[in-house]
Amino acid sequence: MIEIYTEVPIVKSDLLLVVTQLAAERNLPQSSVISVVKAALSAAYRRDPLAGGQDVEVDVDLEKGEVALHTVMRIVDEVEDPAMELTVEQAADMGHEVKSGDYIITGSLEHVPGRIAAQTAKQVVLQKLREAERDIVFDEFSDREGEILTATVQRIESQRIVVDLGKSEASMPIQEQSQYERYRPGQQLKFYLLQVGRSIRGPEILVSRTHPDLLRRLFEIEVPEIFNGVVEIKAIVRDPGSRSKVAVISTQEGVDAVGACVGLRGIRIQNVVNELLGEKIDVIEWDEDVVTYISNSLSPSSVENVIINEKDNSALVLVPDKQLSLAIGREGQNARLSARLTGWKIDIQPSVQIEIDKSHDVNEESNKIESELSEPVMEDLIEDVDTDSPKTDTDSPKTDIEGLEKELVEDVDYELLALEQELADLEKEERKRQETTETVVETLDVSSDDLWEIGKKSTADEGIIRFAEDISGYDRSKPIRKTAADSRPAKGKRGKR
Repeated sequence: MIEIYTEVPIVKSDLLLVVTQLAAERNLPQSSVISVVKAALSAAYRRDPLAGGQDVEVDVDLEKGEVALHTVMRIVDEVEDPAMELTVEQAADMGHEVKSGDYIITGSLEHVPGRIAAQTAKQVVLQKLREAERDIVFDEFSDREGEILTATVQRIESQRIVVDLGKSEASMPIQEQSQYERYRPGQQLKFYLLQVGRSIRGPEILVSRTHPDLLRRLFEIEVPEIFNGVVEIKAIVRDPGSRSKVAVISTQEGVDAVGACVGLRGIRIQNVVNELLGEKIDVIEWDEDVVTYISNSLSPSSVENVIINEKDNSALVLVPDKQLSLAIGREGQNARLSARLTGWKIDIQPSVQIEIDKSHDVNEESNKIESELSEPVMEDLIEDVDTDSPKTDTDSPKTDIEGLEKELVEDVDYELLALEQELADLEKEERKRQETTETVVETLDVSSDDLWEIGKKSTADEGIIRFAEDISGYDRSKPIRKTAADSRPAKGKRGKR
């Protein structure tokens, strides 16, 4: 590009002071401010009648503090705006060897703009400065997506919460807010930088308090082993604000992954819990074995057995009856988080119920087997009877079967008669035993006159037992006999029948 220009001196010391001051106030690089000033002066001088509608290019020499204004025209194949464009042939006639897309300087401006041009330059400067600030903010935060930011809650709206990042603002949509957390203006929290985009009003920054990687980044801050890669986080699931589960594994032998995350007396994990405003965190050990992994994922409950069904990707987990509610969790929270963490459908059942069901199934199966075995035995019995019984030429299969059935019926009747006879004998023996017992039991008659003559012999036989004193002279070979006094009922009492 061939440049033909004439330098136009302008008051330069004041301009450089303004550029330096703007750069300091806006926290922008000086080069960005100079670019903004160039664009503003170009827009202001473009409206000058001396420019003739051409574009104006501004050059600033920072070392000398000099500013030069030039009118330029663009080289194109087909001219649409004669005031701003030239063809290659027209430029060649003017002595310029150029190609399409180049710019040539056609002249310079020596006129100092008036009030309108100055006002235009001011507006352009302010607009360009805002755009420069937005670009810088976008470039800064676009490289930090996925990181944690410390911000202050600025205001709470119906559909979002606006937080102050210092140089810019960020918004937290309602779907990224935890339903268990309560936010207030001025509250300082850590947020996960979710997304950075461009909009008409500038960069649009979205933050989150529910993203699983927020928990991951907090562990990286609090646990050096995770930051250095000695302990690896394999999976994270969250019920934001209520409970989370983190599966970790050690990549170095001798390092306890769970212990490293918990810390001495739980100080490390407690710091993470405090940042999440009291969210409970279960740190479990990841394992390649699915059974072990599922057992660990149901922490803090204990697991007795895990039955895997790989066809439908499900698992039946047996837990002690007393820990069933702990394994399921409040409203199924523990089981739900465990299923999300492992990727398996988990069905939790008490081990006692499963054992009862198993015993019932075993009984049914045994009854079924017994019935199946009894049929061949009966068939063998029938065959044996047929084999033992004599056959004649005139006998037919039907006659043999009828004879066998008759013999079986007679055997059954005989057994029933024998059983009835045995029951009758038992009843007779029981009846005799009761009669003997009633004979031995005696009822003492306290109204007898002999009751008060302890030292005298009664008129009755001496072998009759009346009191304990008579036992010494009692001869066991003599039978027990009852007197007439003994047979009378006692006064005030009814005799036993």
